[in-house]
Amino acid sequence: MKFVIQRVCEASVSVDAEVIGQIGHGLLVFVGVADSDDRQIADKMVDKLTKLRIFDDADGKTNLSIADVGGEFLIISQFTLYADCRKGNRPSFTLAGKPDKANELYEYIISEIKERGFHAEHGLFGAEMKVSLLNDGPFTILLDSDEIVR
Repeated sequence: MKFVIQRVCEASVSVDAEVIGQIGHGLLVFVGVADSDDRQIADKMVDKLTKLRIFDDADGKTNLSIADVGGEFLIISQFTLYADCRKGNRPSFTLAGKPDKANELYEYIISEIKERGFHAEHGLFGAEMKVSLLNDGPFTILLDSDEIVR
C-alpha cells in the first residue's frame, strides 16, 4: 500500500465538473493498493498517517499531528502509484490491486479515518477525477507499506 500525503491549505475533488469532496487545512492523501495488501496493513498505514507530526508548531517546527491542528482529510484512490516504468516508455499497472479488492480497502481506509474522529472527504473510486489543491509548504511525503509494515 502506498500513500502520497500532501499537506494542504485547501483541496477539492470533482467528478463531471461537480465538486464531490472539499477540505480546508489538512492532508490530501492519494491511496494506492496492491493485491498483497489487507486490512491489517491498512490499519498500520492509517495509524501512521493520523499520527504523523508534519504540521508546524508555534516555533515553526514540524511537531504537530493533524489532530493537534484540527485538520481534515481528502482521500483519493490512485492506482497509478503502482506504475511500473522499468521497461519501455508506457507504464504497466499490473502491480496495482484488482479493482474489487482495492475499492474495498479504499473504503475501509476512509471509514477507519472517520472512526478515529477525523473529518474525511473522498473521491469516487474508479472515476475520472479532477483534484485541486493549494499545497502548504510544499510538504509531500510518501508512505510505503513495504517500509512501514513489512
